[in-house]
Amino acid sequence: MPQQTIADVRKWVTVAATPEEAFKVFTERPADWWPPSHVLLKKERAGLAFEPGEGGRYYEWDVDGNQIDWGRILEWVPGRRIVMTWRINARWESLPTDDGASEIEVDFEPVEGGTKVTLAHVKLHQHGEGADRIFQALDGPAPGETLERFEHAVRLAL
Repeated sequence: MPQQTIADVRKWVTVAATPEEAFKVFTERPADWWPPSHVLLKKERAGLAFEPGEGGRYYEWDVDGNQIDWGRILEWVPGRRIVMTWRINARWESLPTDDGASEIEVDFEPVEGGTKVTLAHVKLHQHGEGADRIFQALDGPAPGETLERFEHAVRLAL
């Protein structure tokens, strides 16, 4: 059976910060920009974190200390790029491993007046049946809710 092809979804925003500053807000302050509706936990979320470096995870935890991984860091280049798996199934539920996960690429590019931050959902076909629904939910005009919140978080942080 041929593999289904699903287009990547790319969104971007320009922030008034250096690439290093923008990367730091993205990876060290996710609770400041992560949409509150994007939660995998059953109970109230208490926090979000990125473990720096390749092989690290990005995860959330609830008020009782229960943790759920959103994915693993595949590439970590401070001030330039982060690539991670996205452990979501077609029903917007957590996957326990990277099997069936797509990837998120975030690039930080210096431009006049700051940094262009591009967030791309790639390899969406790996979600299997229902991947087209994930694409439809993600596809839309840039910057999208997550990057709008990120731009606001950068303004407040600097």
